Amino acid sequence: MRLVLCDDNRILCEALGAVLERHGHEVLAAVTSTRRGIAAVATHHPDACLLDLRFPDPPDGLMAAHMIRTFYPGTAVLVLSGMVDPAARSTAEQIGVAGFLRKDHNVDHVVSALDMIAAGGVVFDSLLARPVPAQGTRSTNSAYYLTPREKEILHRIVVGQGTIQMSCEMDISTSTVRSYVKNIFTKLGVHTRLEAAFRATSENLLTGQEIQPSL
Repeated sequence: MRLVLCDDNRILCEALGAVLERHGHEVLAAVTSTRRGIAAVATHHPDACLLDLRFPDPPDGLMAAHMIRTFYPGTAVLVLSGMVDPAARSTAEQIGVAGFLRKDHNVDHVVSALDMIAAGGVVFDSLLARPVPAQGTRSTNSAYYLTPREKEILHRIVVGQGTIQMSCEMDISTSTVRSYVKNIFTKLGVHTRLEAAFRATSENLLTGQEIQPSL
C-alpha cells in the first residue's frame, strides 16, 4: 500500500516506516504534525494514512482523521494510539476510519491490519470496546436553526480553523467566536468541535457551502 505516516514522535515514525517498507509498503511521507499529514494526503493521495491521536498543535488526531475522510475519502485512516479510550474509538468509528489499534502491538500486527484494510476490511482493537450510550442521549435531527453567522462559524470548525484564526479572518473578538461556538454546541446537542464537525457533515448542515481544508 502507498502510505502516509503521521506521528509527533519522529523516531517512531521513521522506524515504523522503515519496517513497513521492508514488508512491501511504500511510505510516501512521514510527518510529525497533523497539518503536514493532511497536506501530505492532499499531495500524494495515498491508500492509507497511519495517524496518532495526540499532537501538541491543533488539529488533534481525531479532527485530522475527520478532515481526511471528508476531503480525501479515497484514503483509509488507520489510527495508532497510546490512548486506551473507548470514547475515542467510538468517535473514530463514527468518522469512518478503517482501523483503531493500540501502539503497544508489534509491527506484524500493524502489517496484518494494513492487509485487511487493503482487502476492504476494518480493524478495531478488541480491548477498546464501544462505550454504552447514556440514557436520554439526544437523537439525531437535521432540523436545526442556525443563523448565517453560526453557519459560517460551523463551516470554519469543519475545515479545522481554531478560535484565533476565526477571530482574525472574521474581524471579531475571540470571546465572540467562543460565544458563537457555545451557541452552536447547544443547538446541535454536542460538546466538542469534532462532534459538531461530524454532525455538520453527516447531516449535510452546510449544503451549498464550499468547504476546503485549512492547512
